Amino acid sequence: MQSISQNQQDELFMRLAMKQAIRALRRTAPNPAVGALIVKNSKVLAKGYHRSAGLPHAEIDALRKLGASKAVGATLYVTLEPCSSHGKTPPCTEAIIASGISRVVYGATDPDKRHRGRASRILRKAGIVVREGVLAKECSAINAHWNHRASTGLPWVIAKAGMSLDGRIDSPLHISERRWITSAASRKEGMRIRASVEAILVGGGTVRTDDPALTIRDIKIPEDQPHPWRVVWSKSGKIPKKSKLLTDAHRDRTLLFTNMTLRRVLQELSMRGISSVLIEGGGHTLGEAFKRKLVDEVRFFIAPVIQGGRVPAVNAHITPAHLNEVIYTKIGSDVMISGKIIKV
Repeated sequence: MQSISQNQQDELFMRLAMKQAIRALRRTAPNPAVGALIVKNSKVLAKGYHRSAGLPHAEIDALRKLGASKAVGATLYVTLEPCSSHGKTPPCTEAIIASGISRVVYGATDPDKRHRGRASRILRKAGIVVREGVLAKECSAINAHWNHRASTGLPWVIAKAGMSLDGRIDSPLHISERRWITSAASRKEGMRIRASVEAILVGGGTVRTDDPALTIRDIKIPEDQPHPWRVVWSKSGKIPKKSKLLTDAHRDRTLLFTNMTLRRVLQELSMRGISSVLIEGGGHTLGEAFKRKLVDEVRFFIAPVIQGGRVPAVNAHITPAHLNEVIYTKIGSDVMISGKIIKV
């Protein structure tokens, strides 16, 4: 460790802090996932991460594991600029100053304009050496959805659909029984996508037609990971009382919005601290999302079948939406096309 430069050492320990932050993903809404490390004489003394909203932030988690006075003269590595304002917990800057930490190294800057750079000023005024922006891009990427919500007031929106080669998401008229269009492998991948977001949104028509559960099945997720919110956008609000969304074990995680634009629904979800939303349909809801330019990312599963159904995946007249960072993935017998919408 002595043979490498200070900058190299900072990057090494920041990567270890990032591993702690990744442990916090999908558990901390409405807060970001943050990891921290306390290091002295090139030795890691304590690790920490933010486990849930209302619980200690990553810096405090690490300090409490270390104990009083043992942090004096040490360096704190944290993936996000320490908080400097009162919320559900006191400012981390106060605890850092009180601990005797002599140097703070952080990765991403707080995207909130009210707090951005404030921690650095407070810590430096207290005589603490601060280095900012170490692996900032990598640290910021951990909380990409949270950053988006903080800067735009809207959650990150992923549009997902399983469709035939001719772009249909329903069965032909002459087939009375609903059938899966995409393969079992694609449906399993869809579950992984569900597990990566904080909310799943469908239109009222989808609930009335399909009675979806919108649960995570056939894959393992951590026991302490909360189930995504299940959101229904319905003009009429007429949802069958016996629908799975209203009667199953996750019924307390179901939200129904009526007489609102889709943009307003997403704003409401943002205000609830929800940073990522997966729109799964139907065609009218996806069409409205694209028409109003609310989609940030696309995950479309295309099956090798032409079936001539009535409902297109995007059922609206829209301005063409172009993708970048496009990836084509073969999943079972299907192809998943994913990419991010180019915003203009």
